[in-house]
Amino acid sequence: MDATTSETAAIQFHSIPDQSVSTIVTNATSTLSKRRCFGESDPGEFPLAANPSIVLHVLTACNLDPQDLAKLEVTCSFFRQPAKFAPDYELSISELAALDMCQKRAIFKPMTEEQHQALKQRCGGSWKLVLRFLVAGEACCRREKSLAIAGPGHSIAVTSKGAVYSFGSNSSGQLGHGTTEEESRPRLIRSLQGIRITQAAVGAGRTMLISDAGRVYAFGKDSFGEAEHGAQGDQIVTTPKLVESLKDIFVVQAAIGNFFTAVLSREGRVYTFSWGSDGRLGHHTEPNDLEPRPLMGALENTPVVQIAAGYCYLLALACHPNGMSVYSVGCGLGGKLGHGSRTDEKHPRLIEQFQLLNFQPVVVAAGAWHAAVVGRDGRVCTWGWGRYGCLGHGNEECESSPKVVEALSNVKAVHVATGDYTTFVVSDDGDVYSFGCGESASLGHNIDVPGGQGNRQARILSPELVRSLKQISERVVQISLTNSIYWNAHTFALTESGKLYAFGAGDKGQLGVELMGNQTERGNPERVEIDLN
Repeated sequence: MDATTSETAAIQFHSIPDQSVSTIVTNATSTLSKRRCFGESDPGEFPLAANPSIVLHVLTACNLDPQDLAKLEVTCSFFRQPAKFAPDYELSISELAALDMCQKRAIFKPMTEEQHQALKQRCGGSWKLVLRFLVAGEACCRREKSLAIAGPGHSIAVTSKGAVYSFGSNSSGQLGHGTTEEESRPRLIRSLQGIRITQAAVGAGRTMLISDAGRVYAFGKDSFGEAEHGAQGDQIVTTPKLVESLKDIFVVQAAIGNFFTAVLSREGRVYTFSWGSDGRLGHHTEPNDLEPRPLMGALENTPVVQIAAGYCYLLALACHPNGMSVYSVGCGLGGKLGHGSRTDEKHPRLIEQFQLLNFQPVVVAAGAWHAAVVGRDGRVCTWGWGRYGCLGHGNEECESSPKVVEALSNVKAVHVATGDYTTFVVSDDGDVYSFGCGESASLGHNIDVPGGQGNRQARILSPELVRSLKQISERVVQISLTNSIYWNAHTFALTESGKLYAFGAGDKGQLGVELMGNQTERGNPERVEIDLN
């Protein structure tokens, strides 16, 4: 069973009957629309078949969705016949338009022709499918855009130009400044000068950065395995260091769990480090193994566009020829793998519930003990441990299969973020909703009071609008919150204009803002003095 059915028709590419060029021209001429040409009194004719280069330019310039290009082929034979244009004279106008749009992508540009063809075959044999794969990755991972990461006690901010700032706890050198001193204000990592960073991942005491050239730099605890209290990571690295074992893999994303690290290549392959001594991720390795291992099984020949790591499990958003789907692997306690049970999975397994819900996933988030997904139609599904109401279903019960958050039925979600029993949802108009554990100020519903830490609710069982973010009068595009069971949480809200707001725990300087008196947290969002655009 394949969880890829949605309300949008699947893209089909090879079931359309061929027609001769003469038939195309005849059909096009017989159904011509008349329009008046500028400067002439008589109507002029503009047959598509006589002006394919103009049509190709329009399709490419309009950045049509791959689904729309496929529909053009079904609707009109002109769009599915060979266009006789370089670089491939056998490609249709729609395929050429898709290829042109692929070539505009930063990830696609540096690839060789051989790599292009290999990616095309991996995606299903069509440039439209390659385009959908690339666009999906851009949408869910903010590639080539600014981003902020709220880590366990420390924070990373990446500007749209690829500069990196860090602040907060630095006991293991995880800020990358060559010291182990805390920083309460954003500080530029100067050793990265000349390197453009596009992605970042954080764990307890460690940081990973990914450049536009696919290189991975790591600093902090010298470990890819157990992050919090394990034997690994006794050595520390205080400045960004190239990960040599990944130099032959063009990496586009990384995700750090408590017992393992995962990276995603530009071809959509997933590799994992550590936590393989019992085959928990489909391979048997020593706990201190620093070599990446390909994630085998169901995802071996399926391109993945996004990965997300929880405390002891991994989610992967995969791109099939007929739709998107989610796979999970790791520890199944609490039902957080989404298969209707609480058993572990040593190999990636398809979450089938999305097909039954007619749900097309586009963004995944893995909290410490629960997970969330946004659908193409704006619905949100959650599952796993339900403590503190972090699933948003009005109770604290566990859900072992994805369940739609009905309280958000009037909201079209575009982004979701999860932490330790907390969840945030961002709507298409920039409104932010949160629910779950309210013991810290990280949900944004607190009211700061003089001399205190503010008023708060211990648990919020259903989504509530974060009204404090409405006051900044800007559209929020990204939320990041601490995803660790050992640290008090803090949260970042990034606006469309590149402004960054912080709230929650700030005892280590991880908010990047000044705290007054004996304050250890901020209940209301405060502007971090850094422009990420």
